[in-house]
Amino acid sequence: MNTALATPTWTAVCAVEDLVPGWPVAALVDNVQIAVVRLRDGSVHALSNWDPFAKAMVLARGIVGDIKGEPMLTSPIYKQHFALRSGLCLDDPTVSIPVYPVRIVDGQVEIAAP
Repeated sequence: MNTALATPTWTAVCAVEDLVPGWPVAALVDNVQIAVVRLRDGSVHALSNWDPFAKAMVLARGIVGDIKGEPMLTSPIYKQHFALRSGLCLDDPTVSIPVYPVRIVDGQVEIAAP
């Protein structure tokens, strides 16, 4: 089966209004921990909660900000910055974490299953 053409499975994780802009939260989708972030512009992003430097599920406890206009999430342990759109580590471009598709349906945040 060609997985590139497979229809994603969407999982509702919370109401968009439950997300405070700039405060990440963790969600469990198909046994995968995901950090969910709503920005002040209303956009919602989902990326792995796994910090590859600290080797811990902690990114949902990180700090949201931007570097030169690139929205990012800073690890609470060693302070690496991860781009919300791509998962790329802005401090070490050889490292990245998974990002997941997000959509809002009837006020609910849905994440495509990994």
